[in-house]
Amino acid sequence: MALPPMQKHRGFPGRLPGTDFQFTLRRANPRGVTPLVARERHADRRPADRRADAAFMAALWEHFGEEPFVRGNLDAGRLSWLFGREVVPAEDPFDPASYDSLLKIDVARARAAFPEAFDGGK
Repeated sequence: MALPPMQKHRGFPGRLPGTDFQFTLRRANPRGVTPLVARERHADRRPADRRADAAFMAALWEHFGEEPFVRGNLDAGRLSWLFGREVVPAEDPFDPASYDSLLKIDVARARAAFPEAFDGGK
């Protein structure tokens, strides 16, 4: 079975520095594309998880701004913590299990949830 093509976002950080919090994939998943799902963020999440979410949002904002972007090699697990709130589908119909699906930042919700990600940003 051939792996689905996956756009790689050059220059996007691969992970949160000094941690194992992954932001991008090196290669397509041979078992298929992991679908995006909206994960519930509870108020009692660990500070390290909250820092990873904020750093990922900052990287998305720095790399894409308000423009729609292809999911590509962005990590599904990390995206799923933001999906449906700060990161939303940019096309209809939307395929949550496609590397080619288009996403965009809901800027108002992202700024409210992660103001630190926008400090000095665009």
